[in-house]
Amino acid sequence: MGINIVKKGGSNVTIIIFERFEGNMRILILGSGGREHTLAWKIGAEIGKESVFIAPGNGGTESCGTNVNIGLDDFKGLLSFCKDNEIDTLLPGSEDPIAKGVRDYFEQHSDIYVFSPDKEAGQLEGSKTYAKEFMHRHNIPTAAYQSFDKTQVAEGKEFLKVLKPPYVLKADGLAAGKGVLIIDDLLEAQEALEDMLLNEKFGEASSKVVIEEFLDGIEFSVFALTDGKSYVLLPEAKDYKRIGEGDTGLNTGGMGAVSPVYFFQDEVFDKTIAEIVEPTIEGFQKDGLNYRGFVFFGLINVDGQPKVIEYNVRMGDPETEVVIPRLTESLSILIHKSKRGELTNRIASMSKRYCTTVFSVSGGYPESYEKGKEISIPDCDTVFHAGTIRRGDKLLTNGGRVLAASAFGINLHEALAASYELTEQIQFDKRYYRKDIGKDLKW
Repeated sequence: MGINIVKKGGSNVTIIIFERFEGNMRILILGSGGREHTLAWKIGAEIGKESVFIAPGNGGTESCGTNVNIGLDDFKGLLSFCKDNEIDTLLPGSEDPIAKGVRDYFEQHSDIYVFSPDKEAGQLEGSKTYAKEFMHRHNIPTAAYQSFDKTQVAEGKEFLKVLKPPYVLKADGLAAGKGVLIIDDLLEAQEALEDMLLNEKFGEASSKVVIEEFLDGIEFSVFALTDGKSYVLLPEAKDYKRIGEGDTGLNTGGMGAVSPVYFFQDEVFDKTIAEIVEPTIEGFQKDGLNYRGFVFFGLINVDGQPKVIEYNVRMGDPETEVVIPRLTESLSILIHKSKRGELTNRIASMSKRYCTTVFSVSGGYPESYEKGKEISIPDCDTVFHAGTIRRGDKLLTNGGRVLAASAFGINLHEALAASYELTEQIQFDKRYYRKDIGKDLKW
């Protein structure tokens, strides 16, 4: 075991235990966000940062490993780098390389272990229709729905009439988390459907649109690590997607997150495992899907009944920034056991303490914003970088979501106070953050 002491201002000290991986692993993590920084932080402490590489990485990941200036869709360049540097494990952080078939490519040209589903199985995130059909086939609870393409606009408008408001319209494909509309007015919803299908509001992602019933409840996220046959349940989380306080305004990539979620216990926990997690893993096998890696279950608690809103085929962001810090066993060992087919169905070892994160974002985000603002940050291992870049000795903004301030506490109140204390120490021009993360939950 290795012990890393992380100070979060004043006398508030959290002890994070890292279980050292005694085998040999050299890993390349694909991505440049807060999720990838958190994964590199965790794995680097377990196997040594000299064995961790991040492509392309950001201004924070270089403290956990070595940044590699190769694009996520340059599979040939990535493979060449892996061979030249004796990389044995590839971990795609985001959905894009998975959807484009990074595992398929590497398996055709090497024996490097890619910890993700292949392109076909990746459609569980890449296509809302594919995911809905999977859930229907395996009796997994979800909202009623129908899918429509541009030749079926009239049929889609008629289907909206039989639903009760608000109306939920989802771009079928990947839209960076922004392809979902929830509209109260029927005429407005019908116009939005036409805009999505005929005017490509979300580009190719909305060439097909899923219309589904609105589910009224509290959203939360559950995560599992799997080899396709067995799973290890990771800590759960709740994130906050809207830019404005009180969950108002445009959707973002995520303004903050908390873990654990107070109602994920007893009957809700049991139903989630029995009706959602286990049927999903079993469904991979029944359908012959080449699935391994992380499973993100986007869920909603409707009066004690959990239902699936969506699947993601990777960890979430900003959820990773609270889930991974709570994991008190080795992520590296779990990935290694997945490779060897040695996983067993169980709950991961995790801290009982709360972990929260608050995102500082660029002014104007999620619409137009400026980059290149100089940043001042506190000296803390759990301030995770998302949209940053280093130019000489300066740290600059390089994206909309810039930094996630993660912190621990014995309860939600203490953890949030620590996250906001860190957030106040982050400074850059036109910085913005939500001040109400976690305030809707029980304290």
